[in-house]
Amino acid sequence: MRLFVARFIIFVFVLAPIALMAQGRRIDTTMKVGKAGYRINCLNKSAEKNAISINPVGFESEVRDFNFDFKGILTATEVDDLNKDGFPELLLYVNTKDSLNKSTVIGISSQENKSVVPIVLPDILDDPRLRDGYKGSDQYMLLEGVLMRTYPLFEKDANGVQQPTGKMRRLMYRVAQGEQGSLKFVVSRFYDFQKK
Repeated sequence: MRLFVARFIIFVFVLAPIALMAQGRRIDTTMKVGKAGYRINCLNKSAEKNAISINPVGFESEVRDFNFDFKGILTATEVDDLNKDGFPELLLYVNTKDSLNKSTVIGISSQENKSVVPIVLPDILDDPRLRDGYKGSDQYMLLEGVLMRTYPLFEKDANGVQQPTGKMRRLMYRVAQGEQGSLKFVVSRFYDFQKK
C-alpha cells in the first residue's frame, strides 16, 4: 500500500505537471479584417505534433477549409493586412519547445479571397548577421502591419558558456514575393538595444 501511495504522489507532483507543461491551451477563435478572416481551431495536445484546422471566413465559395500538422505549441494568432493588398493574412505564433526555447511564425496569405498561400519565415540560424548571439526566447508582435521579433542576446564567457549580455535584438519583417507564387518574410531592418 505504501508503494502505491508513493507512486501516486510521484505521479501527481512530478510527472503530471511535466506532461501538462508540454500542452498548451486550446485555441478556437475567429479573426477578421473587415468581412474576411479565418476560424482557427487547435487542441494543442502535444509539442511533438499538433493538428490545426483553418476555415477561411468571407472568402469565395471555392476556398476550402484546410488542416495541417506542425511541431510545437500554438501560443497566439493575429490577423492583419501585411502586404497591403486589402486582404487578410493570418499569423500563427508557435513555440517549438526545443532546447533553444525557439519560437516561429506560420503565415498564411489570402490571394484576393480566392485562395491562400503560405508566408515562409526563414530560419534565423541560416542568417550569419542575425544568428550571432541568438539563443531563442523569441517574442513576436504586429505593429502597424509590420511583424516584429525580439530576443535577448548572448555571448560566450571565458569558459565558453553562453551568458546574457543585457541587450535585445529587434527584427522588423515585411512580406515579399517568394518562389513559385509563395510569399516570404524578409528582414527590412534590425537593431540592438539595452534591455530595461
